[in-house]
Amino acid sequence: MKFEKVSFGKRLKSMLKVDFRRMFKSKLFYILIACALVMPILMTVMMSMMDGSVSVNPQTGEETIMQGPENTWQNIGTLPGEPLGGDEIFMMCNINMMFMAVAVFTCLFISDDFRSGYAKNLFTVRAKRGEYVFSKTLSGFVCGAMMLIAYLVGSILGGAISGLSFDLNGLNAGNLVMCMLAKIFLMLVFVSIFTLISVAAKQKAWLSICGSLGGGMLLFMMVGMITPLTATPIHVILCAVGGLLFAFGLGAISKTILNKTSLV
Repeated sequence: MKFEKVSFGKRLKSMLKVDFRRMFKSKLFYILIACALVMPILMTVMMSMMDGSVSVNPQTGEETIMQGPENTWQNIGTLPGEPLGGDEIFMMCNINMMFMAVAVFTCLFISDDFRSGYAKNLFTVRAKRGEYVFSKTLSGFVCGAMMLIAYLVGSILGGAISGLSFDLNGLNAGNLVMCMLAKIFLMLVFVSIFTLISVAAKQKAWLSICGSLGGGMLLFMMVGMITPLTATPIHVILCAVGGLLFAFGLGAISKTILNKTSLV
């Protein structure tokens, strides 16, 4: 009686097929995509409606005039000629929030495997640790990339509804495309970090989410500088190379953790 040896490629293909089927049937995935789409629309419209309104400090009598967005692309990054970070609100509440939001998907997606006992059964009959880490990282990357694209679409719709300018202030469509590509490739860095923390925390979803958000914040403030609206092919290449290095490096560490620790 001869048993056929299952190759790495077949195991990986099977693992990816299972994970992507689960992801596209998950309510959490569609909730996050919907939030990424609606968030910039609501934020842009509300800020535009508040533009010019005056608030008075009852203690000092000091008046503060609210300033709404003037350009659609403030949701994506800082335009040339603006101060670093642009508008104070849009400096933090912009498309870069999606780098942290994908932590929720990655952590819950992985912790559910360990909580249900699926991971233990999976490593016995279907895949090894390496394929598991690769598949989870790729799933999180695809989810993160789609959230970035949904946020871009929402920003455009919000700008159109609010009647904001679409002027790129001397930039061109190529810069915007390379900015988005750089952000998408950089997402691989964050997802690799979140995957590492999630496989270490296993079924403790709360711990993996807290650890991922804390770890992601160490890099979050650099995202705007690494992927600006003035992005060039160099930004795209550096983000792609960095993403691959993090994916392989942290993926190897994640695999080691799975090999050295209990699955329950």
